[in-house]
Amino acid sequence: MKKVLIANRGEIAVRIIRACHDLGIKTVAVYSEADAQALHVLHADEAICIGKPPALESYLKISNILSACEVTGADALHPGFGFLSENANFASICESCGINFIGPSPHTISLLGDKAKAKSIAKQANCPIIPGSDGIVETVEEGLKEAQKLGFPIFIKASAGGGGKGIRVAENEKDFKKKFVAARTEAEVSFNNPDVYLEKMIVNPRHVEIQILCDKHGNCVHLGERDCTIQRRRQKLIEETPSPIITPELRKEMGDAALRIAKEANYHSVGTIEFLVDEQRAFYFMEVNTRIQVEHTVSEELTNTDLIIEQINVARGEKLQLKQENIQFNGHVIQFRINAENPAKNFSPSPGCLEYYTPPGGPHIRVDSACYTGYKIPPYYDSMIAKLIVKGKTREEAMAFAKRALKEFHIGGIDSTIPFHLYMLEQEIFRKGTDYSLDYIDRLIDEGCKFEPS
Repeated sequence: MKKVLIANRGEIAVRIIRACHDLGIKTVAVYSEADAQALHVLHADEAICIGKPPALESYLKISNILSACEVTGADALHPGFGFLSENANFASICESCGINFIGPSPHTISLLGDKAKAKSIAKQANCPIIPGSDGIVETVEEGLKEAQKLGFPIFIKASAGGGGKGIRVAENEKDFKKKFVAARTEAEVSFNNPDVYLEKMIVNPRHVEIQILCDKHGNCVHLGERDCTIQRRRQKLIEETPSPIITPELRKEMGDAALRIAKEANYHSVGTIEFLVDEQRAFYFMEVNTRIQVEHTVSEELTNTDLIIEQINVARGEKLQLKQENIQFNGHVIQFRINAENPAKNFSPSPGCLEYYTPPGGPHIRVDSACYTGYKIPPYYDSMIAKLIVKGKTREEAMAFAKRALKEFHIGGIDSTIPFHLYMLEQEIFRKGTDYSLDYIDRLIDEGCKFEPS
């Protein structure tokens, strides 16, 4: 592997470029016309424009990305997250063109990308699964019969879904018919696949995921859990490790289950096994993300592991040097997503020019970003400005460092989620860490909360 093309943008593209340079590997950035002045373009050894601002005409345009590989002589490709990162067809085309796709095999991406098939894999791996339909449900009538067996409330989920899209909640039989049609329609539009399946809704769950790392020689380890329960409309806002609700015994149980799933699927590369944890601390398999995650940073800081470098080394065919018994979980790490959104106005997008951008620094602080003063946040992509990652010896210490860092984080010209995070750090329910569930932020929004810190 001599030259890696990064088929992505923003902070993750910068993150991958840095890892490649640390390994002595040349890099190629691709960019849309809207990203001509982006930081990943400036940091890469080479950069090539691949199309107009809309993602469908640039970052999702497979032919343009492959042409960029050919023109620059890139022999490997890192997809980052989002865009084409979990597109099995894209991975297969890269493979057929002799380009090393830095991720799982196309077959594994396809297998685990289908939520119904992934659930079957988890079941074969003796992992607890959420009660639900046995595969795809094709008609309202068939679905209603299944829902009556499972009992309401019911999740109707897109088989090819992700990112919180293609999900509906049916509270009763009358509600089911309308939501079933809506879920299939959204699935068709978002994923070009209308298939849906049903799951029993777990009441007041926590979202806890396990970071895995597997090589091509059958070696597999996990790097502990991440608690991603603080979400708005199923979009993550705060992630932390260790989870405030997970005991050492439960961590081992969940980690072992995640590794069994990985081995059952013949997985290699980094990946995330996502679970729901109910009020009795029972856990249930939810899905597998076959890519690096936005929140991989907290696992890195907790275990002192560079996951991007490990991912690249796996793609080069190297054996893992990490052993499960040697992985240490030290301290407490929290990540805050700093997005160009206005929390006081239902998190409405706030693209525009950063009149000033001064990130925090000092001990215990990490900032992953692709922004700088004068940079324009484009309206075409996700709204992320930066990821603020803080580490302390304890959760209480990490929260104290976070409060200081958020107050040092100065952004001008646009709105950001900094006030939301400062508000959360003042809330007793968040500070306690054990008594909120996935709908906590949505309930605050519905109650008209403006998320203004004191």
